[in-house]
Amino acid sequence: MPSLESVTTTTAAQTPAISFESTVVTEQVLELKHLHARVDNKPLLTDVSFRLQSSQFYALLGPNGAGKSSLLRLLTQELKADAGRISFHGSPLGQWPKQALARHLAMLPQHSSLSFPFSVREVVAMGLYPLSLSARDAAQLVEQQLWRLDLAHLSERSYPALSGGERQRVQLARVLTQLAQAEHSPVLLLDEPTSALDLAQQHRVLRLARELAHEQGYTVLAVLHDLNQASHYADQLLVLDKGKLLVQGEPQQALTPELISRVWHYEPGTFADAQGQRLYF
Repeated sequence: MPSLESVTTTTAAQTPAISFESTVVTEQVLELKHLHARVDNKPLLTDVSFRLQSSQFYALLGPNGAGKSSLLRLLTQELKADAGRISFHGSPLGQWPKQALARHLAMLPQHSSLSFPFSVREVVAMGLYPLSLSARDAAQLVEQQLWRLDLAHLSERSYPALSGGERQRVQLARVLTQLAQAEHSPVLLLDEPTSALDLAQQHRVLRLARELAHEQGYTVLAVLHDLNQASHYADQLLVLDKGKLLVQGEPQQALTPELISRVWHYEPGTFADAQGQRLYF
């Protein structure tokens, strides 16, 4: 279990080489215990407890107003809990130094308010701020992320002039840049990452999220609305309703027609694909 001291004493001389390959070892990364949160006396989350492991892709599901975005805001410390505890790599989340935490936990928001005419390359480079890299390695890392998200041909374009889907991919490249120097398994939070994307790009982003988990040891927690995409890509589902966690588990066990009817007030039709995976319509 890493200590806070171990993540705050890394120097430029200890900086690992830039690589998208790593040895994946599953470990507990995040633990929430009996979390309660409210705003203006309105309950947002009630007695929420769960654990997240490295090398896993988790989908956070629930109807509008279930508490999904509030949960992400608690993890990024934009929102303070009224009771309960959040542990990150074995230490209280609030005790992590800001720069060390920024190298290990990042969120892709649903919308970006950035309106200044930065180029795509400059926006991706904003993810470098918590890192210790030479100018050459920093430029190489930005270039790698541009290619990774199919943005190299847009690198000199003005960010505000892009489509919503293109801006979403730029922000994802920025976030992945920010996490590239994590000394321990990083956490990537995605708030409706497919909302502005066409169908092909939705699947591309979800495949990337799964690859980051399975091949690089990331813990990925994504708010999704498409139940079939969540079931297909995620290792586990977490279902929230009215601020309470109803279930956490593998898709075929967690997402039942009975649960869908209870949470979304919809009676789904179901069928199985060639692999026996249950699909909903």
